[in-house]
Amino acid sequence: MKKPLILVTNDDGITAPGIRNLVSFMNEIGDVVVVAPDSPQSGKGHAITINSTLTYEEISMEGPQKDYSLSGTPVDCVKFALDKILTRKPDLVVSGINHGANSSINVIYSGTMSAAVEAGVEGLQAIGFSLLDFSWDADFSQAKTFIQSIVKKVLENPIPKGIVLNVNIPKLPAEEIKGIKVCKQANAKWEENFDERINPHGKKYYWLSGYFNNMDQSEDADETALSEGYISVVPVKFDLTAYEYLKDLQNVLTF
Repeated sequence: MKKPLILVTNDDGITAPGIRNLVSFMNEIGDVVVVAPDSPQSGKGHAITINSTLTYEEISMEGPQKDYSLSGTPVDCVKFALDKILTRKPDLVVSGINHGANSSINVIYSGTMSAAVEAGVEGLQAIGFSLLDFSWDADFSQAKTFIQSIVKKVLENPIPKGIVLNVNIPKLPAEEIKGIKVCKQANAKWEENFDERINPHGKKYYWLSGYFNNMDQSEDADETALSEGYISVVPVKFDLTAYEYLKDLQNVLTF
């Protein structure tokens, strides 16, 4: 039987340990093509490059896959792969493994998840994977079995069009991960401030800082599942229409 074609990308850059682990996991499942940013692109969300040119090159990395680095954002990588590199549509797009969480509100800032969402816009099966460990030396091995199981299930049971999966994995040894929970996105946000400083020339500059405020303790929230030692899986839609408000808004705006 023909192996599935899997496109792999991320937002931490093509040499990041997270994507290199994901590539090795996917090589055991299908034929893999990697198109990823040539430098870190965290927090870029759904940004695309429109005011400068893009360049790419094939690079040599360990493994049977083909690797291409692109001078753009994660979303650029998906668009470019579909238009210029792949000879047919992939059976699955996987993004990650991100160094750090993309649960709750983080999904809208995440370049990792935006790459998956872009694949979904193109009508493709897509999953974003994140590990709750920001360290460059994070141990991704404990996630292997779970990631491969989720990928195989999705290949066997396609996700409805218009939906992609946001998968977050707790920072735990494999034997301590309790399982997988399908969740909703927790109601949480970043409480932010800009730390003001003065440079040696007397000019002010600012560092974004703050803390994560989880206002949702419900049992079916992704933050709850992660805190209890489960992998959270949230089905994400990119149609942002507030359907429940359509009729009320029509009444409000009736002249």
